[in-house]
Amino acid sequence: MGDTWVHLRLCLSCGHVGCCDSSKNKHATKHFHSTKHPLVRSIEPGEDWAWCYVDEVMLESA
Repeated sequence: MGDTWVHLRLCLSCGHVGCCDSSKNKHATKHFHSTKHPLVRSIEPGEDWAWCYVDEVMLESA
């Protein structure tokens, strides 16, 4: 689309990669709304967490 993105998120249901909500197009959240796939994780270096859209909670690695 020619836009820049801030951070990338990986759908844990199907592997779709989308930009975060700090990015203009918010593709990760749009993917959740269209598919109902509930979990994404950050694929940014040094980040080790996931987000559940349904429960609106962050899941951190222990």
